[in-house]
Amino acid sequence: MGGIALNQSNIEERGLKYDRRWMLCNEQNEFITQREFNELALFKLQLSTNGFAVQYKNEQVFEIPFSIEGSTETVKVWDDECEAIEYKEASEWFSKMMNFTCKLFYMPNETERKVGEQYSVNNEITSFTDGFPILIIGEESLNDLNNKLAEKITINRFRPNIVFSGGNAFDEDNFINFSINKIQFKGVKLCARCVIITINQSTGKSSTEPLKTLATYRTVNNNVMFGKNVIALQTNGFIQVNDELKLL
Repeated sequence: MGGIALNQSNIEERGLKYDRRWMLCNEQNEFITQREFNELALFKLQLSTNGFAVQYKNEQVFEIPFSIEGSTETVKVWDDECEAIEYKEASEWFSKMMNFTCKLFYMPNETERKVGEQYSVNNEITSFTDGFPILIIGEESLNDLNNKLAEKITINRFRPNIVFSGGNAFDEDNFINFSINKIQFKGVKLCARCVIITINQSTGKSSTEPLKTLATYRTVNNNVMFGKNVIALQTNGFIQVNDELKLL
């Protein structure tokens, strides 16, 4: 759905607090994303006192709590299967908004979805992500791309968790060990991009850009790379806007 900009966030085992603990699935309990349904970008979210306030176009706001309890079912994200709890009232609301049957699931604390072994340091876990808890991108990388585009785009196309200013374009490619507010992070893999970055997050409309332009100079092994996947080596603190990022 639409992303949320925060001034501050706790860093937890699965990444930023609350991030992607909920997931929409089809009738077969397989995850669905903007890759197949561009209009998911039009679901706008805001943090409220007890959860998320979700609004689709001009429809009435729907409230989703931060967590729920109940019996679990098996859901699928790519090749990973894990246990999650369906929020049936929300499933009905999303099905009505989307005009097809879909289900909303919550990942309880008991469910631990592992980061790939080759990228893990201490058996890190993630939420309903593509595979990693945190994505970092530098503003200069976006500026470099925008200098090559006929129409400039904003950073929300890339759905990063952390955006930093300063340095040079694509400095994050080489990030390995770094800290923010004394919390240590590790860059583990360049982020391969898909068609989601071609979707305007304000309108839900898609085009060929910026994937077409990025493919001309950011392709590695037939994958277009933009941003760096990151794991947190500590999960007992918070980061906030204007914190200093230090390379270690």
